[in-house]
Amino acid sequence: MATSKKKNAPSEPSEKSGNTWSGRFDEPVSELVQRYTASVGFDRRLADYDIEGSLAHARMLSAVGISDGGDLAAIESGLSRIRDEIRNGEFIWRLELEDVHLNIEKRLTTLIGDAGKRLHTARSRNDQVATDVRLYLRASIDDIIRLIHAMQHALLDLAKQHANTVMPGFTHLQVAQPVVFGHHLMAYFEMLKRDVERLSDCRKRMNRLPLGAAALAGTSYPIDREMVAGQLGFDGVCENSLDAVSDRDFAIEFCAGAALIMTHLSRLSEELILWMNPSFGFIELADRFCTGSSIMPQKKNPDVPELVRGKAGRINGHLVALLTLMKAQPLAYNKDNQEDKEPLFDTVDTLTDTLRIYADMLTGVRVKQDAMRNAAMRGYATATDLADYLTKKGLPFREAHEAVAQVVRLADNSDRELSALTLPELKKFSELIDNDIFTVLTLEGSISSRNHIGGTAPAQVRAAIGRARKWLS
Repeated sequence: MATSKKKNAPSEPSEKSGNTWSGRFDEPVSELVQRYTASVGFDRRLADYDIEGSLAHARMLSAVGISDGGDLAAIESGLSRIRDEIRNGEFIWRLELEDVHLNIEKRLTTLIGDAGKRLHTARSRNDQVATDVRLYLRASIDDIIRLIHAMQHALLDLAKQHANTVMPGFTHLQVAQPVVFGHHLMAYFEMLKRDVERLSDCRKRMNRLPLGAAALAGTSYPIDREMVAGQLGFDGVCENSLDAVSDRDFAIEFCAGAALIMTHLSRLSEELILWMNPSFGFIELADRFCTGSSIMPQKKNPDVPELVRGKAGRINGHLVALLTLMKAQPLAYNKDNQEDKEPLFDTVDTLTDTLRIYADMLTGVRVKQDAMRNAAMRGYATATDLADYLTKKGLPFREAHEAVAQVVRLADNSDRELSALTLPELKKFSELIDNDIFTVLTLEGSISSRNHIGGTAPAQVRAAIGRARKWLS
């Protein structure tokens, strides 16, 4: 059996070209083309996953009798040494070997000889890289979900502190109705919750094994794909070999989810930037998240939120790049797919760094409660409460709306808040108004009246925080 296996094994890369396919060509690849086509400069980060996949493949080859136990022991020993070399920074990456796969294969062959050459039996770099990227992205999704949870915990801690802190709620960036700051923060918890659900859903579709599809048509060897899938923690195998090697939906779907996460963080960043502006004066960020000016000594600039806002565009660009990359590719694998990695890797890195810094930044938010309350007092935030009051007394809502609009005009013309108007003045607009109106027109009265699931009443905010902590546990 060993002899036949050696006959089918790939030949040793020539020392002249370093390429596994050099026997097919009359001249070596030019240095310029080597640099242009090589991916080892960025795909080396897949090394751990490439080794993990190779070990599972080697164990399967041995289990089904395609290779023997001696090969497996040599491969396991060699790959273990290579993994240590890479982690210790001792591995020499060679540009002429093009990518992470051939670099590791060449080093393995140098270390263990013919057994290393036989490792590539029944697979191709096409299904190998598809497997590596899925393993990498699966681990990255798990890490990112943990980071989102850390940020959610920080949001909950801050929301709990401010379940009674009154602030204006806005529509069109104009004062609309009073809310509590804790309720406002919980809106971002809900966004991040949906983000976690999207990533978890993406992970399910991604968690299928491509290995065994070989170049595009499968392999004639009696492989056991389910065994490899089990070893690598996949839920199953990709069931069409053409799709297995050419599919990058999972990368696009992840980048779409990442773009949404960054959009949510960008929205929160915009609010932090506005709230820190003296015109609002709602919050202060800890100094470690801000910078000063080279010319204006009074400046404290919210650089981190501004960069988050900017990096959202960067992630959107990566999503568009991947969609464009795939939009005109015929089946099956094409060299274009090499361009999937840099946008994907940068998306993971950017999102990971952003979430990590955001969780810390939220712990350094100092809330200026008086400024928030004073802002809620402006802009006639309880006007809707007055309209609701009249409606509950029997006036049709549209008539109540019109009456309150006239009340607001009076208050605006006299530069007073609604609660500063006298009862006789209010009665001019509706005889239904009585002394109990002044309780309705207070900020606390407005907030506490919205006492239902999803409402801004402090009791409901605390209940929402409780449900959120349970969801996280």
